[in-house]
Amino acid sequence: MPTLPRALTPRRVLAPAMAAVVAALVLMLGLAGSAAAALPASPPALTSASNQAAVERDTAPVVLIGTSGLRWDDVGTLTTPALWSLSRNGAVGNIAARSVHSSNCPADGWLAVSAGARAADLEADDRTCRTLRDPAPDQATPAWDDYVQAAAEGDYASHLGLLGDTLAASGTPAVGIGPGAAIALAGADGVPVGQHQSRPWTMAALETAVLNALKGEAQLVVVDVGSIRDPGQGTTDRLIALPTDEPSPDVEIPELTGPDAVTEPTHAEQARAIDARVGAVLSGIEEFGGETTVLVASLADSSRRPQLQLAAASGPQANGDGDYADALLATRSTRQPGYLQTTDVTPTLLTALGLRGDAPQGALVGTTITTTPGPALASKRVAQLVDDNDNVLAVTPLVPTFYVIFVTINLILYGLVTIGLNGRVLDWWGRALDRWAPRKSRRALAASTDAAIVLKQLRIAGIAVAAIPVSTFLANMSPWWRVDPPSYALTALIVTWVAVITAVALLPRWRNWLLGPLGVVAAITAVVIAIDIATGATLQLESLMGTRSLVAGRFYGFNNTAFALFATATVLLAVAVTNPLVARGRRAAAVGVIVAIGIAATLLDGLPSIGADFGGPPALVPGFAVLALLAAGVRLNWWRVITVLAAGAVTVTGFAVLDWLRPADSRTHLGRFVETVLDGGLWPVVVRKLKQNVDILFSNELTLLAIGGLVVVVLVLGRPLRTAAEAPDGGAYAWLSSGAPLTRLGTDAPMLRAGLVSLAVTLGIGFAVNDSGVVIPAIGIAITVPLLIAACANWMLLLRPHGTSTPRTPIGGDGADEVSPPSPAAG
Repeated sequence: MPTLPRALTPRRVLAPAMAAVVAALVLMLGLAGSAAAALPASPPALTSASNQAAVERDTAPVVLIGTSGLRWDDVGTLTTPALWSLSRNGAVGNIAARSVHSSNCPADGWLAVSAGARAADLEADDRTCRTLRDPAPDQATPAWDDYVQAAAEGDYASHLGLLGDTLAASGTPAVGIGPGAAIALAGADGVPVGQHQSRPWTMAALETAVLNALKGEAQLVVVDVGSIRDPGQGTTDRLIALPTDEPSPDVEIPELTGPDAVTEPTHAEQARAIDARVGAVLSGIEEFGGETTVLVASLADSSRRPQLQLAAASGPQANGDGDYADALLATRSTRQPGYLQTTDVTPTLLTALGLRGDAPQGALVGTTITTTPGPALASKRVAQLVDDNDNVLAVTPLVPTFYVIFVTINLILYGLVTIGLNGRVLDWWGRALDRWAPRKSRRALAASTDAAIVLKQLRIAGIAVAAIPVSTFLANMSPWWRVDPPSYALTALIVTWVAVITAVALLPRWRNWLLGPLGVVAAITAVVIAIDIATGATLQLESLMGTRSLVAGRFYGFNNTAFALFATATVLLAVAVTNPLVARGRRAAAVGVIVAIGIAATLLDGLPSIGADFGGPPALVPGFAVLALLAAGVRLNWWRVITVLAAGAVTVTGFAVLDWLRPADSRTHLGRFVETVLDGGLWPVVVRKLKQNVDILFSNELTLLAIGGLVVVVLVLGRPLRTAAEAPDGGAYAWLSSGAPLTRLGTDAPMLRAGLVSLAVTLGIGFAVNDSGVVIPAIGIAITVPLLIAACANWMLLLRPHGTSTPRTPIGGDGADEVSPPSPAAG
């Protein structure tokens, strides 16, 4: 092993490293406990409306005002006075309206209210949205058969008509106004429950209709106040054209020009019309005079470009905990202040009506909408919601470009190592150049192949590339999206953080420790993600490698990307910290450190109140178990492998059951999965996850990184390195390793190979048990390979005599024209 300076002996290096690890573990678990304690208290389990307690409860009537395409940047003091007034007095939030498709049509949003889960209309060939129509009296909602077919063909097992059937079963009187309300209140047969009427054309008539509904003792009133569609994004009637509807070929249809042309209303004009209808509904409620829970929700997008939609509420909260006033709306399905989902609307309505317990178990995927403190001024709360949407719009177009660049950088680094630094390739290149310009080419090649300089640059490159992922999270500490253009600000922040992390990893204390740079980058990555997840996942939300609110998949805890980064970083951190221990024969201490890091990582990842990751524990537990066994010097066999896999399965099952034992509105997808299994719905979930894995495998930018990286590492990089490792002098890389055999790296860093085996187990299982699992090995490769390259470069630098520089001589030259400029010290 390279001789280290006296100030950096293994004992002196290990002491601060162990202290840092212990401090990080304490911080992780402390923050985890604080975060769990800070979560809103779970609402009490609601009793069925058929129970005496529910009958005696005097619930306030509930009015749902639904629309689509309405955002907070549409709201103004003079242009939309009703919504402006509601934002002053009520609670406000944004809705992530996505249901099934990347953008929502009005029918999709209302279907989500009907089912309490993701649902959508059949997608048209031209991707236009359906024009909603009122049903005839006592008839099914138009296109209900299409909606049922789409639900049957979908992946979410949606129960269309759930809201209507629950109301009918409990005898709760309901009134629907407008075509969207007919969808929301339809029973399983498509016929609206309660009374239904078309939306009146005048504001006075709409006000009267709402007032009469409340006076008629309706407990739930659902009003469709219309939709906003951007110009060119209008809805169409999906009707079969009769032969008589087709124009005769002999009839010439004139082109409309000038004043005869039909001009579509602008988005702002439609928003003013929607506000007038909202104002009429609120006036009817005010004239009624009694306490009424009001929920205004924009349930779909105004075009194919998705954005966060408007949500507001006033009156008594659905769970009875005060009023919707002077706050931001919140829900446990997102755990993000001001963020809701369309699937939260139905649980909120049923909770407010005292019917939450009457809904089929496991059918509702959302949770009750509550409140959380926000800025004191109403204008500040609205400004925050507008800013959140600006963040969404800024990051969305940058994500594909970023991944293409990130993949390219990784592949260039792989190619540089496998081809560019291969001594035989350099010799061939030197001979080729020598034929054209012997003296100049020889000088240039000698100057560019100074081993010490090349290794230092390679070490920097590996560290910098591995620091990119965590830098994308840290960049979200600054509001870069407020700068024009935002891409420049984001790029500058990422580059700055990469430079800072690289500089820290190359401090003398770390760079003179064999796995020091690797351990520093891994530690920073693991700790940043751990703290972010434990404190609410605010950095990963809308970051380049984080979660997208518009996808409405995950707003908290570990998504697949965060898990891949965290799992890879924690394993590599354990390798770096325990390597000196194993090298000195202290295997028991190494196993203790690995177990401590593994337990902390698994708890943070799997606890429902923090990471809430179903696919993480079954990958982390076997990975760390294998690492501990190898650190202890135990050889793996089939029984031990089966045991560690079973341990992972038992761990995640325990987390899921604990979550399932909590009240329905407090469960995460872990508990809902247990409910699904108990209801016999395991197979559809498995099929959906497999389908998503296959779809992403052939449509994701990370596929190139996963496949390309594996091919390069296993085939291209593996063969020459294996050949070089078998050579007693380092083979084609001898000019970099000072003639030392590459097998010596395995002796100097005994935990490195064990770490790679552990990572293969962790990333492999993560790929198998997660949807979009291809992301997990791809991200793991993206930071593991650069850090391995940096570690190899650092090892070769430590092998070199302190302060020497050795340019290589291309084969075929006599060395007479060799240029040997002095270089800085290798350390």
